[in-house]
Amino acid sequence: MKKPPRIDTDAAENVVVLSISPTEEDHTALKRILSRPESTPSTESKWTICPAFALESALPVLRENPIAIVLSERDLVPGTWKDVLAETLDLSDPPLLIVASRLADEYLWAEALNLGAYDVLAKPFDAEEVIRVLRSAWLHKCTNREIPNRTDMKMAAAG
Repeated sequence: MKKPPRIDTDAAENVVVLSISPTEEDHTALKRILSRPESTPSTESKWTICPAFALESALPVLRENPIAIVLSERDLVPGTWKDVLAETLDLSDPPLLIVASRLADEYLWAEALNLGAYDVLAKPFDAEEVIRVLRSAWLHKCTNREIPNRTDMKMAAAG
């Protein structure tokens, strides 16, 4: 079996975002938005986008690399963002999960936040909103290293 790629994760340099979407357009838009100078997470770092087209291809990357943030399409074939969340909760330092969807309504937003996702982004991506949400997630990740009760979050994600 082919090993997942190793990602350069020098903490002072790269904030790794795993983008899980079956659509190339999503990965391209995210790379374009986060390559803007005003999008940098901090003065000492930059975004590194790691694209995955399915949950199956994302899992080895998640398990073998320290990923800060996962941006997942709501519906994956097979699976959904809830499967991504369940997989991240088994990691020693779980990344924050942001759910992306063309149908980013109040129901999805409430469900995602209640089950443990960090936020929801509407598609097509709005550059300012993507930058705001990812910067906020990175700041949250840096300042809140305490991991929530993973057992409670696993039960909520499974239900």
